[in-house]
Amino acid sequence: MKQKRNYGAIDNFRLVAALLIVAIHTAPLESLNSTADFLVTYCMGRVAVPFFLMVTGFFVLAPYQRFVGHSSYQSENAILKTKKFLKKTIALYAIATLLYIPIKIYAKQLSNEVGVWLKEIFFDGTFYHLWYLPAVIIGCLLLMGLIKILSPLTISAITLVLYIIGTAGDSYYQLISQVPVLKTVYDGIFIVSSYTRNGIFFAPIFLWMGVVIANGKIRIPMRIAAEGLAISMAGMIAEGLLTYEMEWQKHNSMYILLLPVMFFLFELLLSVKGTTFKVVRDMSMCVYIIHPACIVLVRGVANVIKVQKILVEQSLVHYLAVCVVSLILSFGIAEIMQFFKNRRVTI
Repeated sequence: MKQKRNYGAIDNFRLVAALLIVAIHTAPLESLNSTADFLVTYCMGRVAVPFFLMVTGFFVLAPYQRFVGHSSYQSENAILKTKKFLKKTIALYAIATLLYIPIKIYAKQLSNEVGVWLKEIFFDGTFYHLWYLPAVIIGCLLLMGLIKILSPLTISAITLVLYIIGTAGDSYYQLISQVPVLKTVYDGIFIVSSYTRNGIFFAPIFLWMGVVIANGKIRIPMRIAAEGLAISMAGMIAEGLLTYEMEWQKHNSMYILLLPVMFFLFELLLSVKGTTFKVVRDMSMCVYIIHPACIVLVRGVANVIKVQKILVEQSLVHYLAVCVVSLILSFGIAEIMQFFKNRRVTI
């Protein structure tokens, strides 16, 4: 069933972003051209996670920022909505962790050290793709605290500084680590978190951008948003290629020009009105959660029927196969979830 929404393009892009995350974990163009794969997947594809963070900022934290501190029904509702989001995310993280423990055991990746578990739970993720969940939880808690005590301008400055620090430890790490004192600082950070793309350095600024766009009612014409996106994306690709070719990268999640890219992308999506499906939101979440299991499934089936050269070694075919399996399973799960939601409403 279709449903008309003011944010149709935002809702539909959730699924696009989820499939971009699948691409990040399967490198679809690697067997064709590694440089092209890097530019498409690890530059352009890096819009996926910030998009989800901005959606959370726009729909969850913006009402909190707008009404917190007021004695009104709207304030209580905004606080309850934020707490509900955090509880659901924590529950989802717990379920996803339980889902992937058997795979970790099979892959002999399950540590028996408490320190490693704490690092994974709060920063690295209990499986390689699950780092987003603690990042959004910590990022939200951090912003909720800042919103209570600081002005929007100060919060903007703090989140920007945190992001710059994180970017220096990500795409520019091998460059800045040539300065001994900076290397010492980042070595300390990496004891606690394997990467700086986490809930402290990465998530806050994109969550805050969603808040600012929502509450500042920032809207720019579609043409300007499209042009701004094209120009900033070209710049980010150049930035990514520079840091890649110069071998400065420890990781490739954070670029300076990712900030304007995300601003113009979100503005462009807001300027497009459209129709979405109710099931899309749940499907995008399901694709994100289950796609690593689908990667294991596709590889396992390919091994059993002896078609590894096609389904695994051909990276684009492998990516498409994982997407198809992930989408089919996610659609089924989302339909079941929708059934129980509707049943709960009618009871």
